This record gives sequence, structure tokens and C-alpha cells, in this order.
Amino acid sequence: MRRVNVVGTSGSGKTTYSAEVARRLGVPHVELDALSWEANWVSVAPAVLRERVARAVAADEWVVDGNYSATRDLVWGRADTVVWLDFPFALVMWRIIIRTLRRSLRGDVLWSGNRESLRLALSRDSIILWALTTYRRRRRDYPRLFHQHPGVRFVRLRSPTQARRFLEAIASPAPAPVSGPRSRPGRPPGDSPAGGATTSGAPDRQRQR
Repeated sequence: MRRVNVVGTSGSGKTTYSAEVARRLGVPHVELDALSWEANWVSVAPAVLRERVARAVAADEWVVDGNYSATRDLVWGRADTVVWLDFPFALVMWRIIIRTLRRSLRGDVLWSGNRESLRLALSRDSIILWALTTYRRRRRDYPRLFHQHPGVRFVRLRSPTQARRFLEAIASPAPAPVSGPRSRPGRPPGDSPAGGATTSGAPDRQRQR
């Protein structure tokens, strides 16, 4: 696991989680939002975004956080693992409301000097409204999209507990053994990943056949 994309509805904690995954793996962390937003909340042109993303994922190792459909082919075309933070609706909405209020009141500086505000939170461009309208769509679309990429390992984490256990299972790369098959770090044979998390992808199907 050296090229990872963390996806999920806004408010699921993608950026914080991705940064920790990257730290544990010892690889760069790439925020798609940082590549997409210019000053004054202006989105870059799709061609520019794709160029920036293509350059970022050309590296051998990385953790990317973000769900941009315009660049999904670039990211998933290079990823070996996609982690989906599929947390309960109430938890996601609580998190996005609290995060928005905190950022607005503190004046946190985001990408390209942008800041969230209460006025923006109550507008048609509200991140809270975006999370509300995309939550069910992602739950509907992601399982179908996963099946279209059989070469990628997909991990569906349905709770913060599963997410924490998945993190705890990530170990530093171990040196290759002198002889015999290489073991998978952090996962004893026969154990399910991340305390019940759902995984899919070519390796799992091979075990089922």
C-alpha cells in the first residue's frame, strides 16, 4: 500500500485521516482541494486541475484525499488502494456543521488564502448543503465505481472505530525476508481487516475463487 486515495463525503474527516495515513506510510500527502482552489474561492479550469493532479500522482508514493470526479481516472488509474470513509449520516453532518462554525469563527486560512464564513455557510454554495446533497449519492455510486476498477483494493470503513483500527494496522515497510513468502504487516493470517471493515479488489476475489 503505497499509493492511496481517501474518499468520503465532506465532513467525514478525509484530510485529517489522509495526513495520518501518509505519516504512517512515510509518503507525501496531497489535498485535491489545494490543487483546485485559487483565491476568492475560484476553481481552476478542469484542464489545469487535471494537469496538476497528473503531476502529483506520477510519483511512486502518495496519499491523495478528495472525491473529484474530473480527476478520478487519474488518481484511481495510479492508486493501489482506495479507502472510503463511509460514516453514519448524523455523524458526518454533525462534523461538517461544527467544522464550518469553528473555521468561520476563528477565521482559519485555507487553500490560497480562502476562508469560510457564516454567510457562505448559509448560501447556495454552502459546504453543509453540499455534504447533505452528496452523502446518499456517494453511497449509491461508490460500490458501482469500485467494481469498475478490479485492479484496485477498496476498503470501506463504516465507523471511526474501524477507521482507527485500519490506521493501527499500518506498519512501516518491513525488509524483505531472506526466503519464503513476504507476510502482510499488521494483519495476522485469517483476520479480517480493520476490525470488520469491508475490502474489495483483485486480491480478495482471487482468494474467493
